Amino acid sequence: MKSKNMNMTEGRPIKLLLLFALPLMLGNMFQNFYVLTDTFIVGRGVGVEALAALGAVDWLSWLLFSIASGFTQGFSILVSQKFGEGDHEGVRRVTGVSLRLSIILTVVCTAGALSLVPTFMKLLNVQESIRPMASMYVSILFGGFALSAFYNFAASMLRAVGDSRTPLTAMIISSVVNIVLDALVVFVFKWGIAGAAGATILSQGVAGVFCFIKMLQTPELQIHKSDLKPDLAMEKTLMELGMPMSVMNLIISVGGIVVQSVVNTCSIGFIAGFTATNKMYCLLDTAAVSYGFAITTYAGQNYGAEKHKRIRDGINAALLLCVITAVIISSLLFFFSRYLVMAFISSDDPQLVTEAVSTGVRFIRIMAVFLITLYFLYVYRSALQGIGKTVPTMLSGIVEFVIRVTLAIVISRTGNEGNILFCEPAAWIGAMLFLGGSWYYYQGKLLKNDR
Repeated sequence: MKSKNMNMTEGRPIKLLLLFALPLMLGNMFQNFYVLTDTFIVGRGVGVEALAALGAVDWLSWLLFSIASGFTQGFSILVSQKFGEGDHEGVRRVTGVSLRLSIILTVVCTAGALSLVPTFMKLLNVQESIRPMASMYVSILFGGFALSAFYNFAASMLRAVGDSRTPLTAMIISSVVNIVLDALVVFVFKWGIAGAAGATILSQGVAGVFCFIKMLQTPELQIHKSDLKPDLAMEKTLMELGMPMSVMNLIISVGGIVVQSVVNTCSIGFIAGFTATNKMYCLLDTAAVSYGFAITTYAGQNYGAEKHKRIRDGINAALLLCVITAVIISSLLFFFSRYLVMAFISSDDPQLVTEAVSTGVRFIRIMAVFLITLYFLYVYRSALQGIGKTVPTMLSGIVEFVIRVTLAIVISRTGNEGNILFCEPAAWIGAMLFLGGSWYYYQGKLLKNDR
């Protein structure tokens, strides 16, 4: 059987990045499609209040999943570097130790998150009218966190050895399952927002099982029982890679939660419009996330092979791809923003609909204008991750946090909460400048030591 793994240490960088990223883009499109479908079904099938409840805890639900994603992405860096070195036994060993650590971290995170749900509701200033729905939704997501973490781990390991097709197939299957379940639980069984949350978790579990089966069929990732044994030295290395990335995501999430707490003091219409656009955020960064995974794998493999000039050439190619992609997506979203937002809004109150649509359109257009900044941010962050420099990525999370929180506090005191919409692009700009400076600093050091 032909291997799906991609060796990125040979060949034209721009071609390799595109070949690796395109399946991921398709997978992300399917994943984002079911996120949007979930939002559409909740907004249309349950109502604006349910949509506002879902949005009120949006950053909270992202918090836990981003922590797990940070660890698994960090672990996969060492896998990609070992793969680039040609050390297949090392790849298998790292995968086994990573699995063991992931299981421990999942148990700890799930228990901690579930115990803090009531506290989170208060910190987020979730309004009493939508608090029961918001609490139920996020509790179900937290309860099924292990299934999502399972998918993140398996998909990360596969991408690390150059297989981006299997995660695509898994996401297509997962998307179909989620959409069918969503429609059944909301429109047929009338289980409301709880049913939508359950459908999301189950579909992630399906994707996780599929990727894990494929992972075990990949020679380099076929872990043995001995690979699961404790290895303090390797665990320390993995935690040094995964912890900064996880902390970065945690810090970014906390900043987002502060912004959301300000948004939650606004009207239901404003919250619903803000939520609709936040859910469409996935349309903005679909290609950026895919390029990011491709760059991390590309940089990791070439770093392991000590081909530092190829890393520089690959990053330049990625920046060019990002400019072209961001301009196209920004243009489409800017001009079709009203139609996109209106698809998610339904209410018998015309004033509520008008306010929600107006807020959503303004927000999505603001983000579309600054989209190129987000794409460059992903390029620099992913390149640093690929060469194992995860501390600067963590510090970039602090930059985002400071900007988001400072602006949120200032804006909340001015009484003009509508300007809260500028917190997101402002955070992008600050983090991108920091990461760009960090990348060119380390790139210079690499080229000095190149063969």
